[in-house]
Amino acid sequence: MKVFDEKHIKNIVLVGAHHSGKTTLSETMLFEAGLINRRGTVETYNTVSDYQDIEHERNTSIYATPLHTEWRNYKINIIDTPGFDDFIGEIISSISVADTVVAVVNGRHGVEVGTEIIWSYIDKYRKATLFVINQIDHPNLKFDESYKGINALVNNHAVKIQYPVKIDGEQGIIDVLKMKLYKFKPEGGKPEKLTIPKEHAELANKLHNELIEKAAENDDELLELFFEKGTLNEEEMRKGIKAGMLNHELFPVFCVSALNDMGTGRLMGFIDNLAPAAADLKPELTLEGQELYPKKEEPTSLFVFKTLYQPNLGQITFFKVKSGELNINDKLTNSRTGEVETINQLFIMDGKDRNPVTTLAVGDIGATLKLKYTETNDTLYSGKEVITLKGINYPEPRITKTVSTVSAKEDEKLSDALKKIRSQDPTVVLSFSKETKEQLLGCQGELHLATIDWTLKNTYGVETKFEKPKTAYRETIQKAATASYRHKKQSGGAGQFAEVHLKIEPWFEGMHEPEGFNIRGKDVINLEWGGTLVFYNCIVGGVIDARYLPSVLKGVLEVMESGPLTNSYMRDVRVMVYDGKMHPVDSNDISFKIAAAHAFKEAFLNANPKLLEPVNEVIVKVPEDMVGNVMTDLQSRRSVIQGFETGENCQVLKCQIPVAELFGYSSDLRSLTQGKATFQSKFLCYEPVPANIQSVIADTN
Repeated sequence: MKVFDEKHIKNIVLVGAHHSGKTTLSETMLFEAGLINRRGTVETYNTVSDYQDIEHERNTSIYATPLHTEWRNYKINIIDTPGFDDFIGEIISSISVADTVVAVVNGRHGVEVGTEIIWSYIDKYRKATLFVINQIDHPNLKFDESYKGINALVNNHAVKIQYPVKIDGEQGIIDVLKMKLYKFKPEGGKPEKLTIPKEHAELANKLHNELIEKAAENDDELLELFFEKGTLNEEEMRKGIKAGMLNHELFPVFCVSALNDMGTGRLMGFIDNLAPAAADLKPELTLEGQELYPKKEEPTSLFVFKTLYQPNLGQITFFKVKSGELNINDKLTNSRTGEVETINQLFIMDGKDRNPVTTLAVGDIGATLKLKYTETNDTLYSGKEVITLKGINYPEPRITKTVSTVSAKEDEKLSDALKKIRSQDPTVVLSFSKETKEQLLGCQGELHLATIDWTLKNTYGVETKFEKPKTAYRETIQKAATASYRHKKQSGGAGQFAEVHLKIEPWFEGMHEPEGFNIRGKDVINLEWGGTLVFYNCIVGGVIDARYLPSVLKGVLEVMESGPLTNSYMRDVRVMVYDGKMHPVDSNDISFKIAAAHAFKEAFLNANPKLLEPVNEVIVKVPEDMVGNVMTDLQSRRSVIQGFETGENCQVLKCQIPVAELFGYSSDLRSLTQGKATFQSKFLCYEPVPANIQSVIADTN
């Protein structure tokens, strides 16, 4: 297979909302370039990118799939990504290694909520981006509305390269960069190139001049040339457009019918000519503080952006060559583990097909098998100087479920399977709750969870249960209370004796020191489960020896691990130990720990204990015409609306919702909005549980 250099490799990622046509577009691009001689369809389950059984079952892309093709002496690496934001991890990792983002917009629906979510990550990485309005031959096309939405999304930095027209009843595309009309037969394919008709000349010239101005704005030399000549030629325009894309300040807009192969060849030609290659990119700053240039002469470095496990192959590791050149049998060091990996096999991937190669140049994307110590986000490097590239930051889980096996005999099997799933998908978060004694799995939504369940069952052969986790409440107090306890135990020989008197109060940040006590010592303890315990030594006259105070504190802390209402952790209390008694022979550490524990427990019960519940900050993006239903549902979940923001054709609702009320929200929101709304959720704080709900919770515990 031909080896391309860093000037002739173009890495693009296809992103967009669900059903925008990304997979169909990728299939058409492969067909146009001759990589395949027959186009598959999503409906017949025979596309190159959607090849996994679960993708066929659900009739949607679930994994980001690397592909490649060649077009006019350029290699185009294509990553086809899912549209549902449940699989945002696949989308983010693909954006991180792409040099150009191709954002596909369904011309019937325009910019959707899913597009806006993905745009936030594109914008974060400041990737060169072009937009493609798809389905231009559909009778319900809303091209102008779609373009308006794109322009609003990119702060009015979009520019039309093309727009669709009907010519003699046939589909046409007017290209204002080349100033040509491309006219297509109903079945698509190679267009007829024509002069722009007179009735479209005025608009085409207007857009052409706007494109010239936009191109000139991105290069000082071009701007001077524009002022001097009043225009730019096509080559000069290309230079300005490319500069604008690299600066993340200009966003070309194309139009296609991916299904009927209209405009795809022209799009690929633009990618060849103008999309950035590795040689155009700025150096990356490594975590060691060094600039890494995308050049062949640099030490070899790879960034692992995706890991996939297949039962018949094992682990497939996908990477981008960030510098140097990679050859088969190269030995590279993992900067995270320090382990040396040998690249025994080297592939270019086209869906499930592996194309063996011996060399990959800087900027290229490839894969290898059975690396022992390497995971997603790792850097592999050659040479003596350590190279660590900045990893991908993944979003927090939006839903959490308990996970367990149907059969207890498969617990170890489940544990191994979950570790493999986690290594493939960093948006899966595994944890164990000490307080609820549950294995927890966090993910991005119900669809994401269903995919994990399918993988556990069909790939690893483990039958699992996913259930609602117990809510991790906290307990605190609402008033002051005092208590004392005498622990006395007599047996043959030395006995046990200790007496402790203490007062407890609710603690809050900035409160004054307690009055009426002779404070001799103070410990402020930030509890590992959140909140604070402030412990005062107020002993006068040596009635309790100072050496026993740590045992008194230990007794208090042990009780704080299991509150009286729900056996939850206690928090935000201050304790003043002010009196007690000891025995010269029978007193010891264990006696004072027991006495303190009993005294604290009694005082806590007398201090009007209060249950606190975890509350998440939730941001919901919902189309304007669906806000009412979403609001009604949020109100039923005891949410507190913090504010509204208006986006393009959507509303952004910011609210606070108790975690106990978020169970099932992902699937309910999808059902309410036909999958057009999305949300983000993260822990915010603990808030008091309403009294009527607290009594119900306490009765069931």
